[in-house]
Amino acid sequence: MGCLTGTRVIEFAGIGPGPMCGMLLADLGAEVIVVERPAAQRSLGGGGAMNRGKRSICLDLKQADDLATARQLILSADALIEGLRPGVMERLGLGPESFEASHPGLIYGRVTGWGQTGPLAQAAGHDINYLALTGLLSLSARPGAAPTVPATLLGDMAGGAMFLALGLLAALIERQRSGRGQTIDAAMVDGAGLLGSLVHALRGQGQWDDAPERNFFLHSSPFYDSFECADGRYLSLGAIEPAFYRELLLRLELSDVDPDSQYDSRQWPALRARVAARLKERSRDEWAVMLEGSEACVAPVLSLDEAAKHAHQRARGNFVEVQGQCQPASAPRFSRTPGPPARPAPEPGQDTEAVLAELAALTARGACPHHAEPR
Repeated sequence: MGCLTGTRVIEFAGIGPGPMCGMLLADLGAEVIVVERPAAQRSLGGGGAMNRGKRSICLDLKQADDLATARQLILSADALIEGLRPGVMERLGLGPESFEASHPGLIYGRVTGWGQTGPLAQAAGHDINYLALTGLLSLSARPGAAPTVPATLLGDMAGGAMFLALGLLAALIERQRSGRGQTIDAAMVDGAGLLGSLVHALRGQGQWDDAPERNFFLHSSPFYDSFECADGRYLSLGAIEPAFYRELLLRLELSDVDPDSQYDSRQWPALRARVAARLKERSRDEWAVMLEGSEACVAPVLSLDEAAKHAHQRARGNFVEVQGQCQPASAPRFSRTPGPPARPAPEPGQDTEAVLAELAALTARGACPHHAEPR
């Protein structure tokens, strides 16, 4: 089941974008085998939501026999995912160059914060740092306040995991023509920067103002922001287009406001205060009943628990329960080859014996498609 059925991926356990990318591929039907470290060597526990649908094998890569097993696993696979610091896999003898002769078709996926090259390649960092260096963090600034962004979403997951998955899939398609693999260098700072393409394009056309007080995206306008309601919860407004703005004014009973002056930023502070006061008159859910689904572009700001229970999310099946935990469902949807049902994450090393037995059988029969001795 799934578009990637028959594709084998070896994932070296990590945190953040590597496991996320592996989960995306497993959701699409790929066989993903996670290589976990022994418990004493793990900085974070294995398993969890992003290991759903995978198998897990535990290997101590400091031991020669386990290192050899890891190499055999890689030789049996179509693709590899690793998120270690640059140079670590090379020191283990598992870098991409070591497979150029023995497995020339291997797609070698690498995801790091700063990339495999450059002066920051060996530096530590996290999501917020990558966004800061791309300039994207500044886009979330409010007047007089420090910029803030949702944790892990843009740098780690969008900039890292999604671009690694895109690179792996593109390389798998290209391999059908050339028969050759290649290395994917997915740096979170690169991917996050690319996510800012629309902003850069608008800026280049003179349609983006760096001054927050004149840029509706930067939390200064009365029509594009989140506003507090009577119950202390929030409602999001996104009425950018003139027709939607007219609808918003109509539904907020602000009939004296000239809709044609929407982008006159000199009027924003006073009108923003009026909109804020108006929304304080009712609770978030009262406003949602009145406005959600309308042409006014309005949605309630939900908690994670509330989001899973929302009628639209439920209708689309956007959340699934796995081992008693609520998790986002696979995306996107496929009309002909839907992915397999969500399966629980394995315990670290749960499939070690089974995977080793399968690997030994394949090797003995000469059926391991890429098996070869190291150069």
